[in-house]
Amino acid sequence: MSAPLTHLPRIVVAAPASGHGKTMVATGLMAALRAAGHEVSPHKVGPDYIDPGYHELAARRPGRNLDPHLQGEDLIVPLLLHGARRPRPADVAVVEGVMGLFDGATGTGGFSSTAHVARLVQAPVLLVVDARAAGRSLGAVVHGFSRYEDEVRVAGVVLNNVASARHEAEARDGIAATGVPVLGALPRLPDLLVPSRHLGLVPAAERSPEATAAVAALSDLVREHVDLDAVVRLARQAPDLAAVPWDPARAVGAPVTGPRPPRVAVAGGRAFTFGYAETAELLAAAGAEVVGFDPLRDERLPEDVSALVIGGGFPEVHAADLSLNASLRQAISEFASQGGAVAAECAGLLYLAEELDGAPMCGVLPLRARMDSRLTLGYRSAVALTGSVLAAEGERVTGHEFHRTVVVPSTTSAPAPAWGWRGTTGEPVREGAVRGRVHASYLHTHWAGHPQLASRLVTAATEVAR
Repeated sequence: MSAPLTHLPRIVVAAPASGHGKTMVATGLMAALRAAGHEVSPHKVGPDYIDPGYHELAARRPGRNLDPHLQGEDLIVPLLLHGARRPRPADVAVVEGVMGLFDGATGTGGFSSTAHVARLVQAPVLLVVDARAAGRSLGAVVHGFSRYEDEVRVAGVVLNNVASARHEAEARDGIAATGVPVLGALPRLPDLLVPSRHLGLVPAAERSPEATAAVAALSDLVREHVDLDAVVRLARQAPDLAAVPWDPARAVGAPVTGPRPPRVAVAGGRAFTFGYAETAELLAAAGAEVVGFDPLRDERLPEDVSALVIGGGFPEVHAADLSLNASLRQAISEFASQGGAVAAECAGLLYLAEELDGAPMCGVLPLRARMDSRLTLGYRSAVALTGSVLAAEGERVTGHEFHRTVVVPSTTSAPAPAWGWRGTTGEPVREGAVRGRVHASYLHTHWAGHPQLASRLVTAATEVAR
């Protein structure tokens, strides 16, 4: 039986390289389209957590990721359609790219690149080009990108950092010969830049209401300088998609059953802003009642929880305040020591350590964490070295690392490693920690690509509840 056809106007916002302003344009475009009466489904190519936070502010619905490495190629279109259905049907989808249009996982020929995703979702590409240091030469840039790959259609251009009307006219003249229309030209407005720090943009959740004001300013900028009607016409040129929307209930299969649904508490707030919307959806589909808690504000865990999910974020920025909340740190330590199930990623790993840059943390694991000058970044293909509440021993997953911290054992009896993979030179890497029902690691995974992780955690939570 063939999959039904779904009509979803859509466009991919890309750039020749990082730094051309695609996040600014994509976010402003989402907000401007919403202000014009459209229901916009926001998406981001790659594993990044920060940009989707701004997308959520712009579109007033969860920003969602599309990443063939983390989720698998076959899930990209179903996940796009799922995001376009929840919480309300969208009439247009805007997909922000990552890095340069054709840049993907190193050594893979562009796998997981923006171009790869654009091919999978069959969407026209709106190319954002920084005009700061060029005029007519931008025509050569657009010419090259529009003809580099036949299956990727660069169908429009937005110029960024235009200095004057003369500068804009010269750039447009150079691009005219390519046949790719210029749909907008943004002036140089450095005051609209979102501040960055050691891992990129400051998350929107940490900057409200400043982030809300920045998104509103971007919306105004795009509405004034970009032809929104032309962008919508371009998005409507995308063909219908033959696919069934992703369904978390179908992904996990039969839910875990017990006397009552186990409660799974997911960390949030300013210190733990990294998370994928599909995680909570999968936990609920697997049979859990999902609740939230904020390690910066809440002095105790939610009542009757059987499992904790502590994802990524910036605990290093908030280490002092996290440490001051001693009652919650003690509650988490007691929860783990009494057999509660804990799944922690990156920031969660640091929070479960004994200390972070000298500030006392939860002390669940005999580890010390500190900031480091080196950025650890990249996709990983990992195997579970120890059975845990997330994965059976020998199970394989795909994930990514993104951090400037290191952890070292504080005792000679280090916990069992969580994952193993091959490093860039082929050396074996053993990473993370498993102790009892606690699983902690730097590895970020997208559970839509591995829904069994949600089922396994809910199973462990059900056992704890009993």
